[in-house]
Amino acid sequence: MISLEHRQHTVELIGEAVGSGAWLQNACEEAGIALCTYRRWQHRGTVVEDQRPIAERPEPVNKLSFEERQRLLSVFYLPAFQSMAPSQVVPALADEGLYLASESTCYRVLHEANQQHGRGRARQRERRSKPAEYAATGSNQAWCWDVTWLS
Repeated sequence: MISLEHRQHTVELIGEAVGSGAWLQNACEEAGIALCTYRRWQHRGTVVEDQRPIAERPEPVNKLSFEERQRLLSVFYLPAFQSMAPSQVVPALADEGLYLASESTCYRVLHEANQQHGRGRARQRERRSKPAEYAATGSNQAWCWDVTWLS
């Protein structure tokens, strides 16, 4: 997000350039903004601040309720599913004729509940370090061989 002061300064510089004879589009390109951005920043001659932080964002109508999330988590805590990933659980539930949520929603709910990592008897993920790097800095420092089988 760009602060109001930075917006005002940019619009002022563009105004100076246009007043000196530059085209508005070229002045905006030099400032690093699009012409439509310049026009959006101005409202009735004044520079307005960013409206995104105060915008009203209603919840989606298909968002899972708290009870549906708890039911989904309780299914993943069952002994039959506690060591399985959502990519395995969702098809298994579909075979039983039960659909609770999509696979991506299951991943999202598990992540929000901090259960996306090693549940049940699943092994913990191993952290592997990068192999050592070697660099030849002169001649005859790196040797290799080729094994060929001749029959």
